[in-house]
Amino acid sequence: MKTMYKSAPLPFVGQKRNFVREFTKALERMPDAPVYVDLFGGSELLSHVTKYCKPDAKVVYNDFDNFRRRLEEIPRTNAILRELRGILSGVLGKQRIDGDVRAKVIDCLNRARDSGYVDYVTLSASLLFSGKYKTSHEDFIKETFYNRVRGSDIPDAADYLAGIEVRSCDYRVLVEEFKNVPGVVFLVDPPYLCTDVSTYTMSWRLSDYLDVLSILSGCQFVYFTSGKSAIIELCDWMGRNQNVGNPFAKCERVSMSAPVNHFAIYEDIMLYTTV
Repeated sequence: MKTMYKSAPLPFVGQKRNFVREFTKALERMPDAPVYVDLFGGSELLSHVTKYCKPDAKVVYNDFDNFRRRLEEIPRTNAILRELRGILSGVLGKQRIDGDVRAKVIDCLNRARDSGYVDYVTLSASLLFSGKYKTSHEDFIKETFYNRVRGSDIPDAADYLAGIEVRSCDYRVLVEEFKNVPGVVFLVDPPYLCTDVSTYTMSWRLSDYLDVLSILSGCQFVYFTSGKSAIIELCDWMGRNQNVGNPFAKCERVSMSAPVNHFAIYEDIMLYTTV
């Protein structure tokens, strides 16, 4: 691996490009490990940087979101982008795409879908409002389009996964496989609590986030979270109140659907004791 990428070669929500410098410092400060396991690999940036910094170590990347397929399809994605650049040649940058031009864009996308793989996340960065991503054809073509198409091809990223062992499985499988390896380091970057996880190929509840914490005790790790998630505050509280247990364990539960508006509802819950 001759060059270290400082950001993922393709768009990915939650990639750790802003942490690359501090992450490399953390790796330098930690004891050298024989194995680094990236449990929630995402864009693979953490695995890539780890392999660059620790070339002799085994680095395992859990590609749960099929990012490797997106990398393999860069030539096809570039072909779609080239066609889109031609269609949008008369549309100003960042301008909304309407009418006949929008129809031509949708025709391009329909033909791409019918002929093979389409990387909708990457195309989102070229056609949707900044920061908005879709993962399916049906959702994508419902959106308002803007001319944000990149002016050049996406560079080939054939060396991005060089020397890295790629898996695709539930993170618990990797924990069981590697937890007893002396000196193993787990790279833990789960979807953040209380943030949008719509582009991930998994659904997460609070209990899932807490399950992840169970693997941290007694092992070396690098863990990522968000200020929005409150998970650190929750852990601090649990540390101060270790004897509380579950106050709802023997409660009766009643749920009600509460409408927010014509389009959204949430669940209201009542818990009460009977003894």
